[in-house]
Amino acid sequence: MSSTSATTTTAGVISLNKKAAVESTEPQFPDVNTIRKAIPAYCFQPTVARSMSYVVRDLALAGALVYGALTFIPQLSNPWARAAAWAAYTFAQGLVGTGLWILAHECGHGAFSLHRGVNDTVGWALHSLLGVPYFSWKFSHARHHQFTGHMHKDMAFVPATREDHERKRATQWWHSDLLEDAPAFVLLKLLGHQLFAWPTYLLFNVSSGPRSLQPNKNTAWYRVSHFDPFSAVFRPNEAIFILLSDIGLGLVGFGLYLAAQQLDATTVFLLWGIPWFWVHHWLIAITYLHHNHPDVKHYDENGWTFVKGALATVDRDFGWIDRHLFHGIIGTHVVHHLFARIPFYYAEDATEAIKPMLGDLYHQEKGSFYGDLWTTFNHCKFVENDPAMPGVMKWNKPRTA
Repeated sequence: MSSTSATTTTAGVISLNKKAAVESTEPQFPDVNTIRKAIPAYCFQPTVARSMSYVVRDLALAGALVYGALTFIPQLSNPWARAAAWAAYTFAQGLVGTGLWILAHECGHGAFSLHRGVNDTVGWALHSLLGVPYFSWKFSHARHHQFTGHMHKDMAFVPATREDHERKRATQWWHSDLLEDAPAFVLLKLLGHQLFAWPTYLLFNVSSGPRSLQPNKNTAWYRVSHFDPFSAVFRPNEAIFILLSDIGLGLVGFGLYLAAQQLDATTVFLLWGIPWFWVHHWLIAITYLHHNHPDVKHYDENGWTFVKGALATVDRDFGWIDRHLFHGIIGTHVVHHLFARIPFYYAEDATEAIKPMLGDLYHQEKGSFYGDLWTTFNHCKFVENDPAMPGVMKWNKPRTA
């Protein structure tokens, strides 16, 4: 090749690189090892004693609430006072139960201790007690972390695309967008989302990406359950653990049946059933708001990397409830997605360590938690290609025409 040709070729490459830099405004992301080095080493060292102390504390709180409800509420002669007392109990027990859920979540990630046997024993017991299939959730949730923000492989809260959204509008005789500005209708949809999103996820794997299931498996709607050992959600070698999850739920169900024989079904429903709805309301609200925000991106297979997906999450503020009952899960979720083995009691230290490095790549929202839930549910309808960033999907409201 002549020197003139080489110079021309080099100039052409430089020109293309400059063009690519102009066309894409995507920021530069540090690699995961660089981020890890900014975090103190002790943040990766959970201890059984400290982790178990929170389990004991939360179980003691839950037991005290049950004792108080059974001892004092029946003494209230006024039916309205009894109803108010039960409402207060179920709300409080829902908060405590959410804390226990998060401790089991720590077990599933290996952040509870350095011992897998301890993690799985405690996690299985706590999640079973809360009506959650521990190993089933552990496996699918791990893939959510592995592919967070991936439009095809993420296991949770994968948004609709503009094409999907508008195809439904064009082919269905009625679409919910017709009433999107009616607060009563939006409230009804939001209540349905909060009450039923968790059970429909467990039963039908709703909100997961189209390529999140295992290849060469039956992916019919009735074969994607978290309770089916041979579900398309799981690998063949995971089947025995799904069965163990089901056994845990069966034991708890039998225990509730025996409790209903001693008390009555209504009392057991008040003691356990309504708090179950509260716990999973909080679970869905927390997870939804961690992964849905107008400024947070999603990625197709050409644009996604682990770090980009992990940073496509939002830390939020829920005051003392998050810090003291929810074990900080709401306010330290970004670092949790980067390094899920960091125990929650070091997550704030780790977050502060990485914030200077991440700069604008770190997303935090300090507004009203419930206000943000309403706003996000109204505005984050679907994603579309970002013309300034190839491989990146940005949020957009639906067209009104």
